[in-house]
Amino acid sequence: MKIFTGITVLVIAATVLTGCPKKATIVKEEAKAPVVDMKAEEEAKAKAEAEAKAKKEAEAEAKIKAEAEAKARAEAEAGAKAEAEAEAETEAKTEAAAKEAVRLEDIHFDFDMYEIRGNDKEILSALAELLLKKKDANLLLEGHADDRGNSAYNLALGERRAQSAREYLVTLGVGAARISTTSYGQEKPVCSEPNEDCWWKNRRVHFVVQEQR
Repeated sequence: MKIFTGITVLVIAATVLTGCPKKATIVKEEAKAPVVDMKAEEEAKAKAEAEAKAKKEAEAEAKIKAEAEAKARAEAEAGAKAEAEAEAETEAKTEAAAKEAVRLEDIHFDFDMYEIRGNDKEILSALAELLLKKKDANLLLEGHADDRGNSAYNLALGERRAQSAREYLVTLGVGAARISTTSYGQEKPVCSEPNEDCWWKNRRVHFVVQEQR
């Protein structure tokens, strides 16, 4: 009886000893499982946050790039517009300057003479140069005289002076068809005092530029 009881105790003890570790292992495995799931969840969350951050940065970069391109286009358009306006303004100023430039000072003559003087040749040369560049302009030459002598004589003298200037311009290459002449004799003085300085101012050829239409 004692022997049977001892064997029973040994069997029970062996059963207890062999069953306890297995149960502990199960507990440990069950305890580990939630840890693995939490780590995966944290990794997924971190990955999602990283992707969201990257997307946000990409969108911000794309927005900055689009704004920079729009600004560059606007600046380019504004620059082109400003350049076009500047060119138009320059062209207008150049045209105005050309018109103003051909309004050269009158040439003058000695008493009862119609020959072109040395200094006046320079004025006519400059005028011819401008007319050769400005093909759409014609020229009217107005001959004048001082009030000494009779009106008919001074009218003819004014015409001879205008013709002398015309012939000189033609020798410089200006087409004769572009130049016309008229005479006012003593009828349009620029000075009325009876002295040589005043008479000299009246003995002149005046230039009038006429635009072709």
